[in-house]
Amino acid sequence: MPSARRLRLLMMVVFAAVITTLFFTSHMRAAIPHDNRRVQDFFGKTMNGLGHPQGNGQVVMGGKGTTVDSTVKDKDGDGSVDEDDEQMAKDMAERLRAAEQKAKDLANAKAPLKPDPPSEVVGVGSSAGGQKKDKSKANSKETEGSEEEESEEDREIDATLSNILKKAPVVIFSKTYCPYSKRAKGLLLDKYSIDPAPYVVELDEHPLGKQLQARLGVTTGRKTVPNIMINGKSVGGGDDIAELDARKTLIDKFKSMGGKRLSMKERFVGNAKEKQE
Repeated sequence: MPSARRLRLLMMVVFAAVITTLFFTSHMRAAIPHDNRRVQDFFGKTMNGLGHPQGNGQVVMGGKGTTVDSTVKDKDGDGSVDEDDEQMAKDMAERLRAAEQKAKDLANAKAPLKPDPPSEVVGVGSSAGGQKKDKSKANSKETEGSEEEESEEDREIDATLSNILKKAPVVIFSKTYCPYSKRAKGLLLDKYSIDPAPYVVELDEHPLGKQLQARLGVTTGRKTVPNIMINGKSVGGGDDIAELDARKTLIDKFKSMGGKRLSMKERFVGNAKEKQE
């Protein structure tokens, strides 16, 4: 077993070695530059991990003493909340707003119709009225349907009138109860002999009488009866026929309009003689 003297000597040697080591290492640490960012990064990461803000509820930005809202987090993972983190937070908010607006636009594109304003709603309740677009479509369909019906009716009237005018060179449009029509028919059919015989249309008995009379009013300018037609052209009414007869020019008028197709004579009552023009 070593003596007490040797133990003291050994302890002195160990102590001197420790002092020497500390001396040299202190000089080496002084020569190495100190990086404060490592300390700040370590401290910032520690505080962010714990969820505690630095200072009085505020976060220090980049160690410059400026502060931002405590809701801003360390986005870039550098251990501190700085201008980059604030810019990233703004960019994220803008992207969220753009995504929300895009979703709204897509929803509106799928369902473009909007409710009518209250001032244009007819009736009571939220379901009254309807969409303007639907109303316009319904009105257009009704208009198209009425136009088609009118076109078919017009074609039928035109065809009927054309067939009537082909019956004979002279056509008399009349009504059974009209005194002027009776006078004109008596004059043409009793006083004169017309070949081919005039074709008489009683409009009050014809199924399309009203429509035919209206169409004659448009094509000939005469809306009343009688209306005497020769080869599709109107000679006039009862008064016109009576005036031509009084002037002794009725046969000339009829033959000039009827041409070679028409032959007309005047009958003399009580006399075997007939005058042929």
